[in-house]
Amino acid sequence: MYYWWDPTYILVVIGAIICLIASARVKTTYAKYSKYRSMSGLTGAQAAERILHDAGIYDVQVGHISGNLTDHYNPKTKVLNLSDSVYGSTSVAAIGVAAHECGHAIQHQTGYFPLTLRGNLVPVANFGSTMAWPLIIIGLFFNSSTGSFLIQLGIIFFSLAVLFQLVTLPVEFNASNRALHILGTTNMLQDDELKYTRRVLRAAALTYVASAAAAILQLLRLIILFGGNDRD
Repeated sequence: MYYWWDPTYILVVIGAIICLIASARVKTTYAKYSKYRSMSGLTGAQAAERILHDAGIYDVQVGHISGNLTDHYNPKTKVLNLSDSVYGSTSVAAIGVAAHECGHAIQHQTGYFPLTLRGNLVPVANFGSTMAWPLIIIGLFFNSSTGSFLIQLGIIFFSLAVLFQLVTLPVEFNASNRALHILGTTNMLQDDELKYTRRVLRAAALTYVASAAAAILQLLRLIILFGGNDRD
């Protein structure tokens, strides 16, 4: 028999706390270094366009999207969207975020395998995360091999979502490394400015690490609860 509350919930709580800490850190870090104006005077949008053109990429549009830190690159539409706090800002933080998104565009152009793999995993991960919990919950109502099968299938589907989180990590780390290298070699940022940008990108990367850790902890909880075959 399973209960709606059990000691393994501590794994979920730990995962939630890790995510909250990472989210708070990236917001405070960005807010801090968004006050530091770059000596180049470039806005996030201008920096992005320059980086893309220097990389020989002319078919990617730099767009503006509402929100704060909602920046992303869409490989399907080839649009690099920069948020309100990045697009028109001349801060070292904004330039760093814009350069990071350019890193994704460069990954796309060069056929960076982890990015391609992540793109292929998107529909699989979405399907897995959508089906996992319904299958597990339905399986709880069957005291038979059918119930065990549905639960195990749900865990497998959830594992696909976890895999997506893990594949995302090298994609994000690589984009940040590309950004820092470009900003340093092109002198868009001075050495001290680059140090601040590195802190912003490191804080942003930790949010992906936190999400992956939370997903792994949730998967571990499911395995502890339902991984065995004994459901008496």
